[in-house]
Amino acid sequence: MTLQDKVQRSRLYDTAGLDLAPKSLTQVKKTENSSEGLNVFLSLAEPEDLVPRAQGDLTGVMVAVKDNICTEKLPTTCGSLVLKGYQSPYEATAIRKLREAGAVIIGKTNLDEFGMGSSTENSAFGPTLNPIDQSFVPGGSSGGSAAAVAAGYTRMALGSDTGGSVRQPAAFCGVVGIKPTYGRVSRYGLVAFASSLDQIGTIGATVLDASLLLEVISGHDIRDTTSVERLVPSYRDAATQSIEGMVVGIPSEYFPDELDPSIRAILDEACERLVDAGARVQPISLPHTEFAIPCYYILATAEASSNLARYDGVRFGTRMPSDGLDQMYELTRHHFGSEVQRRIILGTYVLSAGYYDAYYAKAQKARARISQDFKTAFQEVDIIFTPTSPTPAFALGERISDPLAMYLSDVFTVPANLAGIPGISVPIGMVGGLPLGGQFLGPWWGESELIAAAGALEASYGDNT
Repeated sequence: MTLQDKVQRSRLYDTAGLDLAPKSLTQVKKTENSSEGLNVFLSLAEPEDLVPRAQGDLTGVMVAVKDNICTEKLPTTCGSLVLKGYQSPYEATAIRKLREAGAVIIGKTNLDEFGMGSSTENSAFGPTLNPIDQSFVPGGSSGGSAAAVAAGYTRMALGSDTGGSVRQPAAFCGVVGIKPTYGRVSRYGLVAFASSLDQIGTIGATVLDASLLLEVISGHDIRDTTSVERLVPSYRDAATQSIEGMVVGIPSEYFPDELDPSIRAILDEACERLVDAGARVQPISLPHTEFAIPCYYILATAEASSNLARYDGVRFGTRMPSDGLDQMYELTRHHFGSEVQRRIILGTYVLSAGYYDAYYAKAQKARARISQDFKTAFQEVDIIFTPTSPTPAFALGERISDPLAMYLSDVFTVPANLAGIPGISVPIGMVGGLPLGGQFLGPWWGESELIAAAGALEASYGDNT
């Protein structure tokens, strides 16, 4: 079987009744415009734009792109009325690399506004539905991209991961999601939410799909000062490598007593499968994990309040008619949704005089401690295995009025962003008819080890995850 055959092959989710054979643009349009539409895409390419510009590893493969990654021919709205209809004058480096590999962009996917959310319910253009069960959320903020792959609209999709926004929706939709090491993939053309945390990540129907896509978009970029000049290994080869002798750490902080017994049983089985594949499992501790959520929501909101200051009606996006500059600012920024406004206010508060040291400076110290926890752990183990999320997907509307409950759905994913380490989520079973994801975390630049472990675990299940 050739690599191209592997990329295009179908993976069946018998439990959910989903056939992940890639669909044509006509099929996608027909489904999305029907009563069964999932509200996955905010814009779709024209048929004439689905012609590869080059020959490469992804020739003719359709890729969905989260609508906070700039493209030339399709709008980049970030799921916000502030950027409704905005057309970027340039393309992101990741998009350029996709086109050079022969991929075609099928469309731009729905997201929580500016990437701020965990359910894709915060989009100004309505929520995306989970293809497994449409009464549940697909996760967020890359819910549109995860749903596109889970529904079989496309084999691969790009998302962005600031605090778990690729891995958590991948887990909720039963697909694979990878967050690379910070600096592995260029952020040029990714609309900024929290610049020290944001990374473009990949979603695929299989580990191979997500890994090949990551390999294509990785590499140094002079347009991004946080991009690191470092050799990109063959991630596609890593997907089938042996994990014989690999030491897998199991952090006690990610397996609390209140974890649902049915979820714990699936995680325990996954650990047994890793051992059967040749790995050794070892308990570890990441003692500062409890500070991850408050630390993240201080730092992320602080950076968001600065990054989103540019949407003032002067340079680009929506400009509201007004009688003066102050009124124009106010009316224009009133187009932000409630969650974005909440985070801007929180971020402005923690950066304000008198509160900077009490909140922002302490959060930076906590971030350093969390990062040190991982450094210490990786002196003992090769990779770490955890749940991706404390629960499977939750029902539409269940947490939209409870921000704290929504934020806690990312409790197992945000530490990787704070430390800048890579992570991958892979399906490991079903709970109540909904997918459950297992997460591997690795040392800086350790994507190959994560992919090998995820590939081995995926192979142990066959087509029954």
